[in-house]
Order: sequence, then C-alpha cells, then structure tokens
Amino acid sequence: MEYLILFIYLISLTILFGFGIHGLVMLYYYHKTLKIVTPYQDLPEEFPVVTIQLPLYNEMYVIERLIRSVCNIKYPKDKLEIQVLDDSTDETKGVAERLVKEYSARGYDIKYIHRENRQGFKAGALKEGLEVARGEFVAIFDADFVPHEDFLYKTIPNFKDKNVGCVQTRWEHLNENYSFLTRAQALALDGHFVIEQQVRNKAGFFINFNGTAGIWRKETIYDAGNWHSDTLTEDLDLSYRAQLKGWHFIFLNEVTSPAELPADINALKTQQFRWTKGAVETAKKMLPMVMKSTLPLKIKLECFIHLTSNIVFPFIILVALLNVPLVIIKNTVGGFDEYYTLMSVFVLASISTFLFYMYAQKAIHMDWRKRLLLFPVFLAGSMGFAVNNTKAVMEALFNKKSGFARTPKYKIVADSDEWRKKKYVQRKIGLMVFIELFMALYFVVGIGFSAYYLEIAAIPFQLLFLMGFGTVGYMSLRHALTK
Repeated sequence: MEYLILFIYLISLTILFGFGIHGLVMLYYYHKTLKIVTPYQDLPEEFPVVTIQLPLYNEMYVIERLIRSVCNIKYPKDKLEIQVLDDSTDETKGVAERLVKEYSARGYDIKYIHRENRQGFKAGALKEGLEVARGEFVAIFDADFVPHEDFLYKTIPNFKDKNVGCVQTRWEHLNENYSFLTRAQALALDGHFVIEQQVRNKAGFFINFNGTAGIWRKETIYDAGNWHSDTLTEDLDLSYRAQLKGWHFIFLNEVTSPAELPADINALKTQQFRWTKGAVETAKKMLPMVMKSTLPLKIKLECFIHLTSNIVFPFIILVALLNVPLVIIKNTVGGFDEYYTLMSVFVLASISTFLFYMYAQKAIHMDWRKRLLLFPVFLAGSMGFAVNNTKAVMEALFNKKSGFARTPKYKIVADSDEWRKKKYVQRKIGLMVFIELFMALYFVVGIGFSAYYLEIAAIPFQLLFLMGFGTVGYMSLRHALTK
C-alpha cells in the first residue's frame, strides 16, 4: 500500500510539475519576443462594413450599459450594423427592445433578434445572426463588457493583411478592486492575456479568441466551418479550426476592453466550470487534428499544453488527499528517503508560477509589487477551485453533456454596489460545496499530524490547501445563503 501511495503521489506531482514548469517556457519566449511589436496600421481609406454581435441571455442589469457603449463606438454609421442576439426569457427582453427602438430611431442600423428555443446556446445565436449579418467583419461583445469608443479604429486596420482572420484585445477589469475575489480573478486573467496570449501570438503558436472583445473576418468563420455547439467553449474550438486552416490571429496587448468580473463566488464557479469542461471537450475534439497536421513539432507541443492544461485539477485533488498519508508513512515506515528527497524538486513549479504572474503584473501595472502580495491568496484559491473544476474535467472526459450556463452579472463597479439581493444569484448549494468543506477539515487534521511528527516543511502547503478549500467552501455557502 505504501508503494502504491508513493507511486500515485509522484505521478501526480510529476504532471503538476510539467504544467507548472511550462511557465518558464512562456517566460523564455516572453523575453525572446519582448521587442516584437505589432506594426501600427493606418485607418483604411474606405471603411469596411462591420457587424457587432451582442449575444445575451437574461442580463437585465448590464444590457443597457452594453448597448449604449456599443452605440458610442466611433465608426461611420452607414458601415456599422449592431445585432442584439437575445435569447432572454425575463425582463431583459423589454429593456433590449426599448433600446433598439431608441437607437434605430436615431439612425443606427441596430436589430433585435430574439430566439425562443436557445438551440446551440451562444454558438447557435452567433451562427443565426451571422446568416443575416451584412458586415465583412464581425465583432463580438458579451453582456458584461463596456468597449472603448475607439475599439474598431484600433482593430480594423490590422486586417490589412488578407491572411488575418481574427483580432483579439486584452480584457481589463471594471471592478478589480471590489473584493479579494475580484483581485484574484484579475491576477489570473492578466497572466493569461499578458503572458500566454501575447507570447503565443508573437512566438507563432496558436492562440484563442476569448469569446468576446475581439473581431473576426466573416470569411474566416465560414471557412473554418462556422460556429459549433458541441463543446462549451465554442470560441476555443473555432479558433483552432481557423488556425489549422492557415488563418493568422493577432493579439493586441495594448488595446483593452473593460469588463465586469464576477463578484459572487458561485457565479465564478459556474464560469470556471464552463471554461474547464469546454477546454477539455475541445482538446478531445481538436488534438487529433492538430497531431495529424503538418505543423512543426514545437507548435504541436504548445497546442497540447494549451488544450490540456485543465487536466491538472484531478491531480491537485490526488496530491491533496495523499499528502497527509504521506506524512504518516514517512514517519512510521522506513526505506523511502530517496523519494522524499526527490519530491523537494517539485517546489520549482511553485517558483515558476510565481514568476509567471510577477512578469504579467510588472508589464502592465506600476504597483505590481503591491499586487503580488495577493499571490498566496490566489494560489490557495486556485487549489480551492480544484473540486469544482475536477468535476468539470471528469464530465468532459466521460462525455457527459450539459447546457451553456452563463455567468450572471450585476453591474458591480463601485465599492458601494451590491449584488446579494439581486436576481440571478445562485441559491442552490451543491454536493461540491460540502466536499470542499470536508477537504478543509481534512487538512486541519493533516496539519495536526505534521505538527506531531515535526514535519514543518509540509505545513505551508497544507495551510494553502486548508485556506483554499476552506475559503471557497465557506464563501460558496455564505454567498448562496446571504439575502
């Protein structure tokens, strides 16, 4: 039994180490490509027709902010079409229709398209809207975004190259300082955009359209096979199909699109579940095509890491569960000293992760040192989400299909804004919450064993697990029950 526990623990650590140390690969390419800049392109002499699609489902708190901000985008009126793709079943419909009539009367080409069946969810809405879109280019904004007025002036010129199929902008955060939860999300998203998206793009690897705050050449969408609804990440799926077809993507790190971060942890868990499950579904669908392609080996390897990184969550759970028995084995069974010495190497993965987020913050924030004080909280939270995200991974691996559960937003921007009494707050308390709380209790016991055996080196990691599972479980209960 001791050998089996050690074997599973080492395999799990090795997998986590492999994905964790990949951060150093990203940082290598970050420094290698640092001086590469996206060349500035002048505005075209003749502006192409652009369609902006706004896919919605029950977003009564943010729909007005979205439509008004999109209508304020600077672009020739006769070359701009706006599609409000509304699958809503609540008051959102009335608000959206009223705003569409208001702006239509003011000379805007804005259309309200409502579906009753919600077939294909977001992908289905985008696909149906595309069939009647008059734009040569199609921009997409989710309901929680507030695009800048110059969005099109800064993105459209990049399509001068006829091989460019998609341009993605970096997300910025309207309510980053609202709570520790929103600050941790901002830290994670900054790492994704500033390092992963920017580096992959500059180094010639595949990137992904992030589902919003980007713009497509319509021809690219059709050439890649149009929107598919067989995964929960239709954006990642289409991105890979398009790039396998030879289309180039551009990521604009200096062009930002503000958005609202979830203030409710249960809304965030819904979002993370969808992203995690969808990415694994897309990996199962697209990796065989990637591996059979004529792409260079290094691009195939980076695609593999990109598409499969969420597989780490079940192994985080395994490492967490086996950590306590390992402490007991180490102090009651002899003959395993070389294994314990080997395990110390895996600390490098944590250092790699810290450097990854440090460089991301340093690149875009003057107060990056202050922001990095949040890193232990972020790391613990990442561990705490392992239960929620492991369920997503397992459902994807075993082909359990689920609907597209959108992330509710409440127009939370100022510190004084409140969401707890608003519609859409998720009141259901699922089994996963109790598993998270059990895991927290498990590590209270584990820390007791480590203290008893004087395994001081084990306690910091056990504290992170305790903080992560305990905080996520407690906040999930509190946010669901608070009214």
